[in-house]
This record gives sequence, structure tokens and C-alpha cells, in this order.
Amino acid sequence: MDNSMSDVLNVSEMFGKNVFNDAVMRDRLPKSVYKKLKKTIEDGAELDPSIADVVAHAMKDWAIERGATHYTHWFQPLTGVTAEKHDSFISAPSDGKVIMEFSGKELIKGEPDASSFPSGGLRATFEARGYTAWDCTSSAFLREDAIGVTLCIPTAFCSYKGEALDKKTPLLRSVQAVNEQALRILRLFGNTEAHKVTPSVGPEQEYFLVDREKYLKRRDLIYTGRTLFGAPAPKGQELDDQYFGVIRERVGAFMKDLNVELWKLGIPATTQHNEVAPAQHEMAPIYSMCNLAVDQNQLAMETMKRVATRHGLVCLLHEKPYAGVNGSGKHNNWSIGTDTGENLLDPGDTPNENMQFLLVLSCIMRAVDRHADLLRQSASCVGNEHRLGAQEAPPAIISIFLGDQLDDVVSQIVSNADSIKLLTSSGLDTGVSTVPVIKKDATDRNRTSPFAFTGNKFEFRMVGSSDSIADANTTLNAIVAESFCEAADELEKAADFDSACTKLIHDMMTEHQRIVFNGNGYSDEWVEEAERRGLPNLRSMVDAVPALLTPKAEALFTKFGIYTKAELEARAEIMYETYAKVLKIEAKTMTHMAGKHYVPAAITYTTRLAESITAVTAACPQADLTVQRELLEKVSLRLTAATKALNSLTELVEQVDAMEDVKEMALAYHDQIVPAMAALRKPVDEMELLVDKSIWPVPTYGDLMFEV
Repeated sequence: MDNSMSDVLNVSEMFGKNVFNDAVMRDRLPKSVYKKLKKTIEDGAELDPSIADVVAHAMKDWAIERGATHYTHWFQPLTGVTAEKHDSFISAPSDGKVIMEFSGKELIKGEPDASSFPSGGLRATFEARGYTAWDCTSSAFLREDAIGVTLCIPTAFCSYKGEALDKKTPLLRSVQAVNEQALRILRLFGNTEAHKVTPSVGPEQEYFLVDREKYLKRRDLIYTGRTLFGAPAPKGQELDDQYFGVIRERVGAFMKDLNVELWKLGIPATTQHNEVAPAQHEMAPIYSMCNLAVDQNQLAMETMKRVATRHGLVCLLHEKPYAGVNGSGKHNNWSIGTDTGENLLDPGDTPNENMQFLLVLSCIMRAVDRHADLLRQSASCVGNEHRLGAQEAPPAIISIFLGDQLDDVVSQIVSNADSIKLLTSSGLDTGVSTVPVIKKDATDRNRTSPFAFTGNKFEFRMVGSSDSIADANTTLNAIVAESFCEAADELEKAADFDSACTKLIHDMMTEHQRIVFNGNGYSDEWVEEAERRGLPNLRSMVDAVPALLTPKAEALFTKFGIYTKAELEARAEIMYETYAKVLKIEAKTMTHMAGKHYVPAAITYTTRLAESITAVTAACPQADLTVQRELLEKVSLRLTAATKALNSLTELVEQVDAMEDVKEMALAYHDQIVPAMAALRKPVDEMELLVDKSIWPVPTYGDLMFEV
């Protein structure tokens, strides 16, 4: 057997070894218990409490055999990261001995303190009780790290009064809504075989790597995840030589270990490559069920950080760690499919004749157009402020890219063409006899579109690299469920289904064709055109938050029980609060670095330069010191400007921080603090290019991006 085959077999044996997956459950659970649990997982049936003890016992034995000593309810509070509290399997000692136990009650429910997590006013400080509840649709897994081996049980997190305090609970509600409404659409087309429709997601994860020793010398990277100061390196991404370039040895070693860790956790990581910016890379998995994909992406980000540390690296997930080069996103590839294997977004060879596909497409057009503001809000995080709209990410204006073929079909339907013709693609001949003629796709891709159809899925490109994909998919599922519901309501009462469906497709495409745009989303002309079409342009996170509080949003989310009005208000409150807190940390970090690092370094340099000029003048009065004096003046002018900007920023932060209304504070940080931060950065970055590198107190962009 050759080495390549051996490697394949090793990966096959390794994949999912740390997951309490279907194969493990089938092997370890009694057949009757396994069937009941599978019915809950696959059909959404209510969990039978009587099987919990049996499942818990099997899960505990499996975990202990693999070295686990503790278990935790792994959940996703509104911090945007995961949380956990570890408990050992040890029961009360008796006769100096302990028994390893884990009950069904402990599996199903945990009670972490809810008062210390963001609640947006849903919980008072003294109202501490919260519950984690087992989500059996996402497999338990083992995490191996410095603590040891821990059994992690994915759970939902809610308050004592039942309010959702996490990102998983609304997501699960939205998945249920899509399933119910999509099945209604399928039944209208005579499909009685499908019993479940599930959204699937494949999130592409971009990230940067930086040497850990250099990272530890940058307070801004440590405290905020991005560089708040930094002059451009002599070389950036101008040559496009990083993209898909040969992977460096050190980075390759990291990627190899990362793959192993992800595969053991059942995460189907397949794609790895260099991205556009220096030291930027990407990892992409195969599609998974929406809820599982969200959990796996959170787990992947945690694993990336942990594996990087082993290699003397730090994984930066911030959307814009370095100014002047591409930032990082998380392309959220979304589709919907049945339990019988049908992809509802597959147009087939003749999409012009595929009425079911055209109805689904028109429903999505309506959903995205009607709720463009909510979709934009769902991709809002503080880091994305620095990324959206630049030459690396879609603009803040939501639009749909369909490509030439589908766009032409839509136009023909809108114009009531007698027969819908299909643009066909030709072969692509390179002109080289030894290279075969290949079949081109029906349409090109559009990297500037925030919501692009790419063959059999939609790629939502706005999500930030550090952000959870839960909010984006919750909103996407909700708006599509609403559109499916309205279509089903109308078509279920139609006397002539075919005629009614044809008319509905025409009406929806006509009304919402404005959301379709196949051109350059970066152009100024598109901004003007979007405004003419009436499409919202929510440039900032603070501009997008109010979308959660509209009557339209309340009607959407409460209709399907995804959010209550109070839960929506809480999330808006948390977003404002998060924005203000993150900006406060960044501003205080800037004042710390400027006051403790950059200003002293500039003073040291100018003092030495002035002393040198004085000494040379005394020794040789005729010496031409024009260059030295000009340099001293340049640095001194920028030192004065930096000191003035530093004092101004410090005073502004104190004023804004005294505000009591969280929305008012967030707006003040956006309108006043952000410009003040830019005013401080400018002279400091200019000084970096003038001051002797041996005196400059921190690693530069060149050090950080090119010495990995």
C-alpha cells in the first residue's frame, strides 16, 4: 500500500473520532432508545425524557474511555463567542472511593449564572438564574486541550422566564419556520415524499496569522484584535502574488495540524489557501445542516486560535487587522434542501421551465428586497465597519446578483414574454490543442455582490470573519419563511394552481426586480442608482441597529416565534452597548499606546537629533545641517499634532463615557470618537516613517505581515 492510500485511510479513521455521532449512538444505545432519539433529531419530535438517563450513561462511558474527566454545557450567549462551565463526572466520595456518574437530568439541563451575560435588560442584575438545555440536533463532542479531555454538550441558553439569551435558540426557531413553510410549497407541487426541509450552510473562514512574539509587543493587537496604528509597509498586496500562492512552511504546518483537529471534531474542512493580503489565509468546509454549521464554525474559530498558539503564532479573526490591505470576511453559502436530497435552489438545465425553482427564486427576491435592512443588520459587527464597501468586500447596500442567464429569465417574465428563452453557455477553448475545451458556467461570478446566486446556492458575503454566523442565518431563514408562507397562503386557495403560480411569480419578480443588480457594486454610480431604486444604504452598525425595532421586523419575527418584541429590543440594546464598549476599548488603547509608546519614542528621537545638531554645530559651524533640521522640524510638527490629538481624544472619551443612554453613547462614539481616533493615528503613522526604526517601540506592518 502506498503512502497516499495510507493517508486517506488515516483521515477516514480520524474523521469524527471525537464526536458522539450517529454511528456511535447506533452502536452504544439500545435500539429503542436510538430510534426515539433519532426521531427527535430528524423529525423534530418532542424529546422523550425517559431516554435521557440511558443516553447520558452511554455518552459518559464513551467520553471516559477517551480520557474525559469533565463535561460542560457548551452554549453561545450574546457575547458573540461561546461559554462553558466544567463539572467533573465524580460523585460524592464514599469509603474513600468515587464513582463517575452523569445523569439524564445533568445532560438535559444546566444552570449557569445568567446575570453576568449580556441580556439587554431582559434580566436584572439580581435575577441570576438561567438554564442551558441540550440541543440533541448538534452532536456532543470531546475537546482535547491543556485542561485535558472535556465532553462538550451543545445547548440552548435561556432565562428563568424563558427569554432567549443566546444565538442558538432563535436559530433553531428559524430553521423550524423554514421547514414548515417550505413543505407547504413542496406539497403544492405534488411532493409528498419530502418530510423535512433544512437550510444548509458552508461558511468560508478568512483569517490572518502573526508571529506570537511580535503580537505580544503590540498592545492594540492584544486588546482589540487589530492594529490601531501602523504605516503601510513598502510592499502590500499590489502584485497579487499572495493570493493562491505557495503556502509557507510554517503556515503549512499550522494548516496541517488544524485539519487534523477539525477532522477529529467532525468538521469537514476541505479548502485551504492563501488569501489576497500578506499573511491572510482561508479555510472552508463542506456544507452542513444550518444549526450544525453554526456550531462547527464557532468551534473552528476556537480551534484555529488554539492550534496557532502551538506553532508560535496568533490567529487574527478581526475583520480588519491591518489598514491598507484586504480585510477578512466569512462568506455564508446558504441553500435549502429536502430529506430526499432535492436542492430547492437547483435551477436544473432549464430554469426557464422549472416553475418550482422560479417560485422559490421569486420568494427569495421578495424576502431580500423587503428586508434588506434586516439582512444588513444581521451582518453588523464593530469590526465590519472597517471592511464593508472597500475593495475586498461587498458594499453596505444589499442587492442580489443572479448572473446573465437568470437575470434574462427574470426580465422576460417581467415583460410577459410569450415564451421564456434561455441564454446558453458555450465551450471555452483556450487555443491550446492539448487542453480540452471546457464547458463554461452559465454566468460569471460577481465579487462585489453581497448576496450572489452561485449555481445552486446564495452566497451572503457580508458576514464578518470574527462574527457568529447565527444572526445572519436566523434572519435569512426568517425572511424566506415569511415569503414562502405568503406564497403558500395565496396558492393554496387558488382554483387553477398553474395559472395562479405563474401570475404570482410574475408579480413578485416585477415588484422586486429592483433588488437585482449584476454590475460593479463598488462604483459611485451604483450608490446613486441604489438610492434612485429606493434601496437602503446603512453604512454603519449604528445605522443598521434600528432595523430590529421596526413594526415590520416585529411582525416578521413574532409571527414565527423566532423573537419576541422584548428579545428584539434586548438585542438592539446589546448591539449599541457592544459598539460603545468596543470603541471605548480601542480609544483607550490608542491613548495608552500614544502616551506610553509613540510620544516618548518621538521625544527620544527629536532630543537625540537636536543634541546631535547642537554638537555638530559647535564642532563645525560651517557644516550644512539642512537635512537634519528639516527632519527635526517634520518630526516635531507631527509630535505636536499627535500630542494635541491625544489630549483631545482623552477628553472626548471622558465626555462620551458620562452619557447614560446607550444609543446616544453609541452614536457619539461613531460621530465623535471615531474621527478623533483617526486624527490621532495620522501623525503617529507619519512619525513611524521618519523616526529611526531602532527607536520605534513596536513591530511595524512589514514585521507583522511578512515575517510569519
